[in-house]
Amino acid sequence: MTLPFDGAISAFYAAPEQAHLRELIDGSGKKDVANPRFPYPEAWDKDDYESTLEAMQVELVKLQAWAKASGARIAVVFEGRDAAGKGGTIKRLRENLNPRSANVVALSKPTETEATQWYFQRYIAHLPAAGELAIFDRSWYNRGVVEHVFGFCTPEQREKWFEQVNPFEQMLVDEGITLIKFWLNVGQATQLERFLKREKDPLKQWKLSWIDVEGLKKWDAYTAAIHETLTKTHTEAAPWRVIRGDDKRRARVAAIRAILSEVDYTGKDKKAVGRADDKIIGNPVEWADLWAAR
Repeated sequence: MTLPFDGAISAFYAAPEQAHLRELIDGSGKKDVANPRFPYPEAWDKDDYESTLEAMQVELVKLQAWAKASGARIAVVFEGRDAAGKGGTIKRLRENLNPRSANVVALSKPTETEATQWYFQRYIAHLPAAGELAIFDRSWYNRGVVEHVFGFCTPEQREKWFEQVNPFEQMLVDEGITLIKFWLNVGQATQLERFLKREKDPLKQWKLSWIDVEGLKKWDAYTAAIHETLTKTHTEAAPWRVIRGDDKRRARVAAIRAILSEVDYTGKDKKAVGRADDKIIGNPVEWADLWAAR
């Protein structure tokens, strides 16, 4: 089987300097979590996960009905490490909702025209109208992390972005939009393990990109950019919710639970929503040491 990018991910895994990652990956069983700093050694039991998820998806349907009736506007931003589980979480969040008013926004790189516009301009067109839920699969935070790490923007452009992003989000909140921001994080061994699975699975190879491959070599640069970006943009108006994503099941439930907890919708079943697992979800200030995790 031909591997994408000439097997670059397998080559990274096999490199002598990655012996510590190989040890973690190869020493993990099917249910084990490869990140030794993750608070649970094994993935959540499938039956417990599915029953909890189903109950929460019923609550999401209630939330959407309430939003339509009340005219509420909800914007959810999903950011995170590559292979941290953003796509899978968004899928579970949206799969039982009416797609007409629950939109996923996943923008490709800017066109030539968009590149000449105000940086936030192309995202504004996708903000929710009354009764809508807009789900951003990556967002204006590209400039803070990916663009910076790969040199797609100048230091001056990034500094200008830092000057504008907090006021921009404050305006969204002042306008009445409920803004919820998630950062999904994983350890380096978990990330590499997931990339290896994608590399070998013909049905998932499309998920891999040149950015993913080159990003493997830039773990520390990503770490520094993530720490700086989240610290500077964690505000009272628009706080970050950081989710440990090494167990996809726990991460998905944590994100959906946070959304349901944020909104006071009609008919909320507090027992179904449940309480946050503070081992899985926190904020970038409390979890400052997380950025050193490999």
